[in-house]
Amino acid sequence: MDKSWMHSDRRSKAYEFGVEAFLNFAVENLLTTTHIRCPCVKCVNLKLFGVGIIRDHLYFNGIDQSYKNWTFHGEPWEATTNASRNVEEDDGHSRYSFVSEEIDMDDNDFGDFGSDPYEFANVIGDGDQPVYPGCRKYTKLSALVKLYNLKAKHGMSDVCFTELLILQGDLLPEGNTIPTSMYEAKKTLCALGLSYEKMHACPNDCILYRKEYEDSTNCPTCGISRWKQGKDSIFKEGVPAKVVWYFPPIPRFKRMFQSHETAKSLTWHAARKSIDGQMSHPADSPSWKLLDDKWPEFGNEPRNLRLALSSDGFNPHSSLSSRYSCWPVILVTYNLPPWLCMKRKFMMLTLLISGPKQPGNDIDVYLEPLIDDLKSLWVGIRGVYDAHNGEYFTLRAALMWTINDFPAYGNLSGCVVKGYKACPICGDDTPSHRLKNGHKICYIGHRKWLPINHPYRRQRAAFNGKPEYGIPPEPLTGEEVLHMVENGDRVCWKKKSIFFDLEYWKYLPVRHALDVMHIEKNVCDSIIGTLLEIPGKNKDGIAARLDLLNMGVKTDLQPQYGGRRTRLPPGPWNLSRAEKREVCNSFYGMKVPEGYSSNIKNLVSLQDSRLLGLKSHDCHTLMQQLLPVATRSVLEKPARYAITRLCFFFNAICAKTVDVSKLDKLEEDVVVTLCLLEKYFPPSFFDIMVHLVVHLVREVRLCGPVYFRWMYPFERYMKVLKGYVQNRTRPEGCIAERYIAEEAVEFCTQHLSDVSTVGVPSSQKMGVSKPLSGCTNTEEVLPYIEQHMIHIKTAYPKFRKRTKWLQDKHNSTFIQWLRFKVQSELEEDNNGVPENLRWLAAGPNMAVPLYRSYLIKGIKFNIKAQDDVRTTQNSGVYLLAQTMQVASAKDKNPILSNMGFYGVIQEIWDLDYQKFTIPVFRCDWIDSSGLVVDELGFTLVDLSKIGHRNDQFVLASQVKQIFFVDDPMHRGWSVVLSMPNREYNDVIGDEVLGDVIIECEPFTRGMPNVDTFDELFTLPLVLEEILRAWQPIWHNHSQLTHTIPFHKLNPPSTFNHSA
Repeated sequence: MDKSWMHSDRRSKAYEFGVEAFLNFAVENLLTTTHIRCPCVKCVNLKLFGVGIIRDHLYFNGIDQSYKNWTFHGEPWEATTNASRNVEEDDGHSRYSFVSEEIDMDDNDFGDFGSDPYEFANVIGDGDQPVYPGCRKYTKLSALVKLYNLKAKHGMSDVCFTELLILQGDLLPEGNTIPTSMYEAKKTLCALGLSYEKMHACPNDCILYRKEYEDSTNCPTCGISRWKQGKDSIFKEGVPAKVVWYFPPIPRFKRMFQSHETAKSLTWHAARKSIDGQMSHPADSPSWKLLDDKWPEFGNEPRNLRLALSSDGFNPHSSLSSRYSCWPVILVTYNLPPWLCMKRKFMMLTLLISGPKQPGNDIDVYLEPLIDDLKSLWVGIRGVYDAHNGEYFTLRAALMWTINDFPAYGNLSGCVVKGYKACPICGDDTPSHRLKNGHKICYIGHRKWLPINHPYRRQRAAFNGKPEYGIPPEPLTGEEVLHMVENGDRVCWKKKSIFFDLEYWKYLPVRHALDVMHIEKNVCDSIIGTLLEIPGKNKDGIAARLDLLNMGVKTDLQPQYGGRRTRLPPGPWNLSRAEKREVCNSFYGMKVPEGYSSNIKNLVSLQDSRLLGLKSHDCHTLMQQLLPVATRSVLEKPARYAITRLCFFFNAICAKTVDVSKLDKLEEDVVVTLCLLEKYFPPSFFDIMVHLVVHLVREVRLCGPVYFRWMYPFERYMKVLKGYVQNRTRPEGCIAERYIAEEAVEFCTQHLSDVSTVGVPSSQKMGVSKPLSGCTNTEEVLPYIEQHMIHIKTAYPKFRKRTKWLQDKHNSTFIQWLRFKVQSELEEDNNGVPENLRWLAAGPNMAVPLYRSYLIKGIKFNIKAQDDVRTTQNSGVYLLAQTMQVASAKDKNPILSNMGFYGVIQEIWDLDYQKFTIPVFRCDWIDSSGLVVDELGFTLVDLSKIGHRNDQFVLASQVKQIFFVDDPMHRGWSVVLSMPNREYNDVIGDEVLGDVIIECEPFTRGMPNVDTFDELFTLPLVLEEILRAWQPIWHNHSQLTHTIPFHKLNPPSTFNHSA
């Protein structure tokens, strides 16, 4: 039987005749029932209908093209292979034929395009309608997609876009089909998009009016009306009091697999080459492997999805005075590679909870429809089409954890996040203490995490006045937590989280991830606020000192009463006015590369000696690199080292590739760091955010790199959602409509090769498409280098063993020798000389253009003169090169080894080789005499000491960008800091993760050693303990008792401002 009609256009006569022939064949082979299986792409032979309904389905949805052997309709079974897509391209088709062919036939998803199939058919018809008579490049739909793509990409308002459409219509010839309004454009695009559901909710967050409550008019829990109450206190029937927008994830997951490229990327985690002992993706983590081991049938299918959920409130209005809080719930898919999975395009908005009040602990009510879909996804969704493999499969998905700030952590997990049991990992064993004068809970007692024989455990006066014999609490498993909440434990838990309705949830080692972004920000605010005494953020004060008196510890820091004034002795954290100005001047003078952070100068108030308006990313850059530099010349050495160690810890834990073997040492170091902070900072400093630092290494060990679990991408995405709001009275409606319109644009851009997607940053590479590394580095030149070295050794046999002389001779004569060598080979027949080598040997054009700025590999480089007039610094470079090192001028056997060079770009040349260009930098390189590495691992350079003047040029592709910050400790010297890679891209294209360098390692020696200074600094505190022990014996000897007041037992002055 002829089945070619299955691949025909559904509007064609061939398809119509084929459908009738198929139905007649099926009816003839009907045995007992009047219903037959429907072979459309939506039903895929899973549902039974009458002939009339099946006819409609075949026209509206299209027939499943993989159903070649009609075994369900009377044909005998034949051995066939899996269906595969084999769509041959016709060069005679127009550039915009994707609309009628690709969307209609290849994607097989007509059932998800909205409720009106006729409207969708009309939109598809626009794929063949030119934008104006005679236009061969654009159709009505392709033009609209590109215009709307610009709107979404650049945040254009609806009014601006409407005016642009009107202008476009006036500019184009008569009879053009450009929409004349935003409404008309949305109507066209929404027919291609996926729908959403509006659900009514109780204003008190009791229920959703769905399932058994769908027809209710009053809440069965609180009795309040479902309808909105007007100003006249009359309920307006039909107008809901509260609405939640639900965007079903299942059809959206199906659409992801219907894109060939996305479907391929969704199995990246299984096809990549992992490196033993390193975690660079959640697929390397024990949490991922637990799902594979406990449910092998789930883990054996690489297309099964691993998800993470994030939710947080944001103010959709531009006015910060408004307390309106709108809560989106967002899903991300970890199957994707690192350079895609956290991007905007692949963030799936699933719920939008309307304000103005936040849902709080009742957020579980709104999560019910999402949990229902997650349950279905765990069981499996049959008939999902994989465009990459050209087959149908059963899709399953598992939620691995949630990502939230700490208050939302408590809302979703059901745990207490304040009070004595505020730590969700420690639970009942949270080390907490109430400060009587500060009227808050502090979380000290991190000596529990030290080894049992650590000397800090026996010290008293430096800590809480008691020795520490406790052990660290064991984190509760999910099964233990579920048992506690089901038995009514209300001390640490406020409710049973709805996520426990998921079958696998209680078995996950980490169910709710701590957000490093907010922890880092709060810790940074506490440090900066305490050092600079910023009101509202300073953890020191009279109350904090009175708490020391109440606890009976650190007597040298307790308030001193005398006369009419109470004196607060300076603590290790206190700075003088001059030191505060020095720290602020250091920040004020910092110039960082473009895109590294905001302009730090704008955050500094020199008049008040404060840092103001720090955002989350500003705090991130301070803790990662800048704060240890700014405080190098202030504070006593122990307190400064404690802060520096904490910054080093955050720098290490935020690495994109985690070395598992170093995690135990990192965890030991951060425990010691927290104990050091307890010794030198007041108890009021230790809020819950400082305590949570001790648990971060555990989550890295179980879940993988931090940047997959922090809030930065979600906060950026919420900023995008906020930009969707045009009508302040209906913010959630604006967000919902703009979201589905953007979904439609993204769907269409998958079939337009010359339109960049909105949700993934476009490549910023400039220069050659295939980087060339110059004459001495390309693979094509390497054989000639070996030949030239043999030529030199033959020509100068007396010097064949003098490696240094041979290398110098090679450097001075190779270019000229290569030119003659290639020319002689070109004169031969069938010479096989590569084209690139021909142009390289010929040399570049002598007219060399110079640039002040150059963008390569997404990184902007400037010359020094350009940086001098800018607020950014983009002229610093670092080169790691294999060099020949000699012990002296008479050394005949030099050693080849890698050596780092630091320089400043003076000129940017663009060498023109006719067929390609090669950018090179002329740099001033720092002489080795101007290079020092200090005890903390900081690299210091003296920019005035210039060396290597005979070898100033370097290829732009070989250097890494760095920047220099004036060292406040040593005038005339600068601290070298590295610029982290802005994007994690598969720049090589072979999808091998190990080939992509993504580390940012500004510090080379790890944590500073504290043993040497800490023992001496602790000596006065040890003496204090001895005096306390002997004080009852000396009670009757007043002269001796008063010779050594406790508050004068200060550390030796040699530690003040010492390096």
